[in-house]
Amino acid sequence: MADTCAGNGASTCSAQKTLSFMDSRFLSHVALPILCLTPLATLLLFPLLWRAAGAFLGWYLRKKTDGRRCHILELVEAEEKKYRESRRSSTSSGGAGEDGGWEKLDAYTAGTARNGEEGDDDWDGIVGFFHPFCNAGGGGERVLWAAIRATQQRWPKAKCVVYTGDHGVTKDAILARVKNRFNIHLHPPTINFLYLSTRHWVLASTWPRFTLAGQSLGSLILAWDAFSLLVPDIFVDTMGYAFALGLSKFLFPAVPTGAYVHYPTISTDMLDSLGPGSQGVNAGQGAGLRGTVKRLYWRLFARVYSRVGASADVVMTNSTWTQGHIQRLWGPLRSRKAAGAAQPIAVVYPPVAVSELEHEVEVSPATESKREKVLLYIAQFRPEKNHTLILQSFADFLKKSGSEAAQGAKLVLVGSVRDDSDSKRVYQLRLMVNELHIRDRVEFHLDASWPEILEWLRRASVGVNGMWNEHFGIGVVEYQAAGLVAVVHDSGGPKVDIVVDVEGEPTGFHATTASEFAEGFEKALSLPNPYAVRQRARQSAKRFTEEEFARRWTEQMEKLVTVRMGKKRA
Repeated sequence: MADTCAGNGASTCSAQKTLSFMDSRFLSHVALPILCLTPLATLLLFPLLWRAAGAFLGWYLRKKTDGRRCHILELVEAEEKKYRESRRSSTSSGGAGEDGGWEKLDAYTAGTARNGEEGDDDWDGIVGFFHPFCNAGGGGERVLWAAIRATQQRWPKAKCVVYTGDHGVTKDAILARVKNRFNIHLHPPTINFLYLSTRHWVLASTWPRFTLAGQSLGSLILAWDAFSLLVPDIFVDTMGYAFALGLSKFLFPAVPTGAYVHYPTISTDMLDSLGPGSQGVNAGQGAGLRGTVKRLYWRLFARVYSRVGASADVVMTNSTWTQGHIQRLWGPLRSRKAAGAAQPIAVVYPPVAVSELEHEVEVSPATESKREKVLLYIAQFRPEKNHTLILQSFADFLKKSGSEAAQGAKLVLVGSVRDDSDSKRVYQLRLMVNELHIRDRVEFHLDASWPEILEWLRRASVGVNGMWNEHFGIGVVEYQAAGLVAVVHDSGGPKVDIVVDVEGEPTGFHATTASEFAEGFEKALSLPNPYAVRQRARQSAKRFTEEEFARRWTEQMEKLVTVRMGKKRA
């Protein structure tokens, strides 16, 4: 084990006494003399004092969490033993065991020793996954669980700890939802959940003003909460909280950090969106004194965001679009690191159940007659998903009474609901449906299970996505893998990475305005040979398989494990 727990009880008690003693020594011999320094001396010594403060706080957190670390290791060992006994009992009675294949290392996850060194296959450290909303059930959560599965397969002895704020949800309930929602089977003994008590600090509702800065400050509070529970051997943020990565580096320079970025917290597109005629929730807000202040505030925030994000040892992005933005923001500072220290920013496409969809959803000339005039939108009910645009577009499409494509067409909205704000949003969307007089043409399906989603993918003809600058678009890939003709926003990942031509022929349509989406719906439901487009769409989706994600994820994780092992040996 990278960090052992020998003499657990005695060492913990001793550490607590030492900690109390060191607290008083720090105050009397370090803090007070610092306060007495002249301003000039303080300024000159600030970098040294800053690092010393981080080292002391990091040491404090390590000592504080030693007991919990040992408890987790003992718990994993006990659960692993129980799991093995259950497996043996199941095998002896003729069963194969539900999760019997979790530990089989596929070719794309097998590690190799380098330059005659001992391989890292038996690495058994703790990987901390910072994902405070792990039970949300969206595309970001699919990435988390697929990443944990790939990590388990590559390093069966490693322990995966998820920092979450989902209080009241047990480990068994979370893993059951992962299986039901994503069809991802994990190895329960080596997964543990640590529950954060400060998640409200990162909610947008907590910061009605200066939301970006407020949520970033909140992520620092949340990360401190996490480290107060356990200091991991490797720290990975899978939600985009760059400030948590910066805090980790400040407190624990020897702990390798990894970032999986779904969407930059701020980007040049956001800055540009303040101008007139732009898109997004802040469109046109750059006018006047207030707009000028907002622009300056965003630019200052972008500098700080770039600095903390650049501290990560390994950076992964979910799309070419996101990679470009992160490279512009974090790249210049990362390039200043020591030669060879800064790893290239890698694109690791999110995992999509492409193989399963190909197996579950038949795409053939015979199934064309089973396809209905259903436009399917799979997305969480969040404001940026822009359901209102799709509803307005669908209403405009239906107004074309002379269009044969509109006859009998139906819009189906499928998505998860995270909290009360999402529930209120669904209620408002239902009101909008009534106001547009399309109630009998629109269906809502909340928190649908995977089998239900599969059934809609079999029935639908068109897949819709209305989000501006969607960072990637897992739902769009699911459309393609199921043979749906995609009509997506002309921006972000759906435009750059997913709905692209195959062999010079289209796999779907792009749109921006309500009228353009309505036109896209018309084209998609009026194709002379829809089967040919479905075949091209399915071929395009093969670039985004779960196997390809696992291979790319493992490549990046190996870098973190190598750094951790190297620092431990040193």
